[in-house]
Amino acid sequence: MDPALLREREAFKRKAFANPVVENKARKESAKESSSGPSASKRPKIKKESSNVTNRDIYSLARTSSTSSHNFAVLAKIVNWMKQRYLDGDAEALSFDDLLDETNQLDLTPKQKNWLLTEALPNNPKIIITEEKNYAFKPLYPLKDKKSLIRLLDKYDQRGLGGVSLEDVQESLPAADRAVKQLADINKIIIVNRPMDKKKILFYNDTSMDLKVDEDFQKLWRSVAVEGIDEMKIEEYLQNQGITSMQDMGLKKSGHVQKRKKTANKRKGNFKKLNDHMQDILEDYTDKKP
Repeated sequence: MDPALLREREAFKRKAFANPVVENKARKESAKESSSGPSASKRPKIKKESSNVTNRDIYSLARTSSTSSHNFAVLAKIVNWMKQRYLDGDAEALSFDDLLDETNQLDLTPKQKNWLLTEALPNNPKIIITEEKNYAFKPLYPLKDKKSLIRLLDKYDQRGLGGVSLEDVQESLPAADRAVKQLADINKIIIVNRPMDKKKILFYNDTSMDLKVDEDFQKLWRSVAVEGIDEMKIEEYLQNQGITSMQDMGLKKSGHVQKRKKTANKRKGNFKKLNDHMQDILEDYTDKKP
């Protein structure tokens, strides 16, 4: 290696060691000052204030939700008590104070009472408000006894509405299970388990539609095996026995009628004048050539 380069390298190293580097220390000191400055002291306070606001909002939200849940619990207690009272055979309407007394809820706040009187009870579909401002339970069906249940099922059958759920009958008729059992024993109703949810559905059993078929005819009907026989073979068998089968009696479509072309003379003859009141003034230029 060139000796001159070595000498320059050694001189550079001596000069570098003679001047100590204080840049890193200065940077560290400036970082400490910035972290301990007035702006840094404000940051925790800002975070603390924002956290306090968030906690206050969460507390108010939780308080509101707990209040609403308590209000609905009060309403549910009133409705369930009135329902059980109706099913026990007592359908008399009661005043608002009597409802609170019977359900042991006399310690309600004025705000809760006002909510029940103005919103909850008037808008509840299971509550009836009488003209005297009393409250009674409103069943889904107006049922009082077995006869009213038969009339309801008969009306559904005649109108093609199907059946009625047993749960709805149990909520509308006092002693519903006993009434349903008695009607099923005398073959007035039919109970069907719905496959989708296993709920019991009540149907009216219209015995007037029952047909009595002779037993000999039933035996002949069951003795004829038609497995593996299609409609063509059945029709051929009937024809061989001299029996005519019912044919398709649908309406036949008429053939395509070709439309005649309209001639100029016909179009001229069908010309309709709308300005009849100006016949003496207007002239017809249809036949005149330009």
